[in-house]
Amino acid sequence: MPHRYPAPELTDLPQDMRERILEVQDKSGFVPQVFLALARRPAEWRAFFAYHDALMLKEDGSLTKGDREMIVTATSAANQCLYCVVAHGAILRIYEKKPLVADQVAVNYRKADITPRQRAMLDFAMKVCLRSHEIEDADFDALHAHGFSDEDAWDIAAITAFFGLSNRMASFSNMQPNPEFYLLGRVPCEKKKGA
Repeated sequence: MPHRYPAPELTDLPQDMRERILEVQDKSGFVPQVFLALARRPAEWRAFFAYHDALMLKEDGSLTKGDREMIVTATSAANQCLYCVVAHGAILRIYEKKPLVADQVAVNYRKADITPRQRAMLDFAMKVCLRSHEIEDADFDALHAHGFSDEDAWDIAAITAFFGLSNRMASFSNMQPNPEFYLLGRVPCEKKKGA
């Protein structure tokens, strides 16, 4: 089934958006569908990616890039978002350098090859995802026992909540993962000669 809302042409987008999309294309070799699918509403696109970057690219706190992608993959699976599980699962495989981890986390993170610290992080994220109204002090205590701060808890919750929005937008609009995402991080890349 095709995307319910046709994406605009890259050439029709405002310059700031076009430049950002071309940067992503230069870095990854393709344009992830989300960049064009959401571009039909420039003000929302800018707000979405500004918040995305604030959460996923921040330098402070104890969450690694892999931790952040693990949260996205696990909670997106709970929200049954095909696009985000496939796309962020690919990024997770790359950051963690484990070709199986994204599939494990998406299906059942409790059985995944992750650390006890990551398990506690995902326990908290999944509770925020599915039962945020039940969060209590004991949930924070469980995170503190693994070295997470209250600010880390905020990051975990904010990533979960933001991608709850993303999951719903991707699902209702029938956004499909780029084929490139399926193999990323699964098969070792060939080293370039002279590297």
